[in-house]
Amino acid sequence: MADYSVLKTKSFRNSLDLYIGKRVKARRFSLGISQEKLGGYLDITFQQVQKYEKGINRISASTLYNIANILGVELSYFVEGYQQQPSALGEGSKPTYELDQFPKKETAELLRFFYKIPDPSVRKKIMDLVKAIASTQKND
Repeated sequence: MADYSVLKTKSFRNSLDLYIGKRVKARRFSLGISQEKLGGYLDITFQQVQKYEKGINRISASTLYNIANILGVELSYFVEGYQQQPSALGEGSKPTYELDQFPKKETAELLRFFYKIPDPSVRKKIMDLVKAIASTQKND
């Protein structure tokens, strides 16, 4: 039987809250929606949105559901890629995801423009081009 006592630890909860917050921020940013606008849709302040995105405050299930609807994603979007396994965690273990998925403004901007391209076949061709260019670059 798996030991799920780790789910009660503060570090696990904070890690998941932070991950969900980063996913909210990434999606919001890629759509070009400000914290103020998202807060307005949710009837909360932009400061509360900031706290959610930084993982400072936990997002309730109903609020996360509303955020998913506003941002046009399934609820599962917010936990996709979170690979931390409760039974495998030990003291000092680290999550297996990248916290700063969009560390640069240009990355989010690129995504925003990419998703504005309505034709999926054009987006696929762009992806193929980027992959081809990336594969020819030397790793530092």
